[in-house]
Amino acid sequence: MKFTRFIRLKAAQTAAAIGLALFSAITIHTQAAQPLHTSAGQQLLINHDWQYLENNTENAKLALKQTDWQVVDLPHSWNVHDSIDAIPGYRRSASWYKRNLVVNQEQAANTIIYFEGANFETDLYVNGQHVGQHVGGYLGFEFNISKYLTDGDNQLLVRVSNAYNPNLIPSQKADFFLHGGITRDVWIKHLPTTYIDDVQIDIPQVSKASATTQVKIELNQVSQRQALQVQLKLLDPNKQIVQQQTVQVKQKQLVEIALAPVIEPMLWSPDAPNLYQVQVDLLDEGKRVHSQTEVIGYRWFEMRPHQGFFVNGEPVLIRGTHRHEEHSGFGAALPNEQHRKDMQMIKEMGANFVRLAHYPQDPEVYKAANELGLILWDELPWCRGGKGGVEWEQNTERLLRQQIKQNRNHPSIAFWSLGNEIYWEEDFPGGGREEIVLPYLTKLNQLVKALDPTRMTTIRKYYPGAHVVDAFSPSIWAGWYGGAYGQYEVAIKDSMKKYPAFLHMEYGGSSHVGRHVENPISKDGILDAQVSVEEAMNQAVVKSVAKDSDWNESYMVDLFDWHLKVSESTAGFAGNAQWAFKDFGTPLRPLNPIPYMNQKGLVDASGKPKDAYYVFKSYWAKEPFCYIESKTWTHRNGPKEGRPVSVYCNTESAELWLNGESLGKITKDPTKFPAGGLVWQTPFKSGINKLEVKGYSKGKTVAKDELQVTYVVGKHGKYDHIKLTQTKLENGNVLITAEARDADGNRVIDYSEKAHFSSMEGNGYLYENYGVPGRTNGIQMANGVASIEFKPGDKPATIEFRTQNIKGVYTVVQPL
Repeated sequence: MKFTRFIRLKAAQTAAAIGLALFSAITIHTQAAQPLHTSAGQQLLINHDWQYLENNTENAKLALKQTDWQVVDLPHSWNVHDSIDAIPGYRRSASWYKRNLVVNQEQAANTIIYFEGANFETDLYVNGQHVGQHVGGYLGFEFNISKYLTDGDNQLLVRVSNAYNPNLIPSQKADFFLHGGITRDVWIKHLPTTYIDDVQIDIPQVSKASATTQVKIELNQVSQRQALQVQLKLLDPNKQIVQQQTVQVKQKQLVEIALAPVIEPMLWSPDAPNLYQVQVDLLDEGKRVHSQTEVIGYRWFEMRPHQGFFVNGEPVLIRGTHRHEEHSGFGAALPNEQHRKDMQMIKEMGANFVRLAHYPQDPEVYKAANELGLILWDELPWCRGGKGGVEWEQNTERLLRQQIKQNRNHPSIAFWSLGNEIYWEEDFPGGGREEIVLPYLTKLNQLVKALDPTRMTTIRKYYPGAHVVDAFSPSIWAGWYGGAYGQYEVAIKDSMKKYPAFLHMEYGGSSHVGRHVENPISKDGILDAQVSVEEAMNQAVVKSVAKDSDWNESYMVDLFDWHLKVSESTAGFAGNAQWAFKDFGTPLRPLNPIPYMNQKGLVDASGKPKDAYYVFKSYWAKEPFCYIESKTWTHRNGPKEGRPVSVYCNTESAELWLNGESLGKITKDPTKFPAGGLVWQTPFKSGINKLEVKGYSKGKTVAKDELQVTYVVGKHGKYDHIKLTQTKLENGNVLITAEARDADGNRVIDYSEKAHFSSMEGNGYLYENYGVPGRTNGIQMANGVASIEFKPGDKPATIEFRTQNIKGVYTVVQPL
C-alpha cells in the first residue's frame, strides 16, 4: 500500500510540476509559504500558502519533523485523482496542513479561525498546542485561538482525517466518494472583546400585504464595563433603509428585536428573487466595534394536500435537478467560481429547484441560490447505513443542529431533508429495521420543528416514514432501474393519490458521452424486464435498462423528453428533480463506461453539457435557443432516403436545412413526442453533410445551430484497424484520438471496447484520472472513438493504444 500511495503522490506532483494549477491535487511552488498579516476588525481569507503532508501520524511533533511537505492552496483534497484511478480503493486516512500567521495581539481581543468545511475529523494545533477537534463533514466550524497566539509569527497546524468511522454520517456505503481534506475556504477573524456571535432571523408571518420580522442577536459575552447598543437596519432590494432600531444591551448575551411589519414586501420567488438585508451593528459608547449583515427574503412555501407545491400562495411546478459537490480535477475541493458556475448553468437551463445531495454544501451555493432564485432542498447527510448507537446519535443530532443554525437565514431553503435511503445497507446489525429507524426519524423531525417551524421536512425512499415528514418522495425510476419510461404518468398519479404531499426526487439514467443509436429502446422498455418502476433492492437479479443496455445518449434524450412532457402537463403535480446535474465519482461503480463515475449527469464531470441538458432547456429555458441532436453524433449509417433528425428548441417554430436546401418549417407542439414534433426526415447524401436550423418566434429568427454529419449509405464494414490522429489544442497540449475503422476507412460506430493509452518512454504527461472523455484511461469507446489529452515533454514521446483485443497501435508526439 505504501508503494501504491507513493505512485499516486508522484503522479500528483508531476501534474503540478507541469503547471496544472486547476486540475491537480497538489500545486507545488518553489518559494516558501508567506506569513499572513492581519489587523483588528478584519475577516481575511487564508486559502493561500498552506503546506500539506500526506502522513497519518497522530503525533504533531512527528509530523513537523517530516521533510516532504508540499505547498498547496485551499480548498484542497488528497482524493482528487486516486478516487477514480485504475487502482481499486482510495486513500481513507489522515493528512496534515500547516501555515504561518503573523499577529499583533494588541489589535484584537479575539482571534478566530473559521473553516467552511473539512472532511471529516479535524484537529487544530496552534504553536504546538492542541486547540480542539471538530467531528463531521460538510459544515462550518470555528476555534477561538486567542490564548494560544503570541505577537509576531505563529504556526497553525491542522490534522484532517477521512478514515473509516461508522459513527459518522454519511454511511461508508453511500454512492459517492468521501473526499478527505480542507475542502472549503478558511478565514481568520479578528474581533473585539464583545462581538456578534450569531444572527438568527425569522419571518413568522408573511403575505403579499405585510411581513413581520424577528431578529435574535447572540453576543459572545457581555461586560458590565461596556455601554453596548445594538443598531439594526433593514434594507430593501434597492438598498434603501426601510427600518432602523437601536436598543440597549442589558447585560444579556441574547438580544431580541421585533421589527414593525413591512407593508407590501417585495416577495422572493424563483422569477423575482428579491433580497432584503438585515445589517446589525454592535456599538460601544456609540462607536461601531463589530457588524454583521444577513440576507433574507420574504416568501412562504406550502405543500397543499393533493394540490402540489405553492410559493407565495401561487402554484409552482418544481422543475429541478440535484447537485453533488464535485468537479473534474478538483474532487470535492471546488473554488467558489465553480460553485457559482454550476448554479448559474442550472438556472440557465430553466430550473427553479436544486436538491443538495446528499449533504449541506458550500456557502457560495446558498448565496447563489438566494440571488438566482433557486429553491433548495437542504439534506442531512444521513445517507444509507441505518441507525447506529449512542455515539452515532450524538454526532447525527449535533450535525443537524449545526446545519439548521448555519443555513436557516437563507430564503432559498424550502425543505429540511432528514436523509436518503436511510435504512438501506445497514452499518450496524439490525440498524435498518423499522422499529429502530422510524422512532429515531420521528425524533429528528421533532427536533427540526423545534429549531425551525417555518420550513417543511422531507425524506426520500423511506416508506415507513412517509407520514412523519411534511413532504415525501418514493423511489420511481421509470425506464432505468425498472419498468419503462412510458409508465411514468401512471406511476406519479398513483403516488399523488397515495401520498398527500408527494414530490418526486431522482429520475433519469446514465449516458456515455458520444454514444448514439438510431433506434433506442422505446417507451415500452425492454422485453421481459422488471415491470415495477421502483428501484430494485438487488439489480443483479433483475433485467433493466440500467443493467442491460449500452447507456447511449439517444435513449436518455427520449426518456427525459417523455418525463418532461408528462410532468409539465399533469394537473396538481408538485414537480420533480432529475438525478443528477453533473457526473460524479463513486466507489460503487468500477465497471461503468467511465470507471468509478456515476454517469447520470446532464453535463459531464467537467461541466460540459450532454445532449440531455438541451432537452431540459427546450422545456424550461427563457432565452431562445435551438440544438440539433447531437454535437457528438457526427457519423451515421442508414438507407439512401436518410434518417430522422430531432432538433430541440424553445422557439415557436423551426426550419431545418440540409446542404443549403430547406426541409420545411415545423410549428412546435408540446403534446408531440419526441422534440415537440421538431423532427425532419433527412435525406443525407453519402459523405459530409451540413445541417442548419433556425428557430422562429413572432416571425423572427431568434436562434440558430448547425452540425456536420458524415453519412454512410448502407452500413459500415467490420472492424479492420485503429487510426490514431493528433490534434493540437489551444492550451498547447495534444489530443490523441483513436478511431475504429473498417477496410474502406469508414468509422465503425458500434465498436465499444475499453481504450488504454500510455506514454511508452514516460515523457510528457497523460491526463488520465479526471473522469471525463479525453481525460480518462480505460474508458469505453463511444461510437468507435476514444481520445486522451497529452502534454508533451522535452523529448519525443511514443503513445501506445491498446484494447483487450488490440495488441498495440502507436503514434509519436514531438516535443514542444
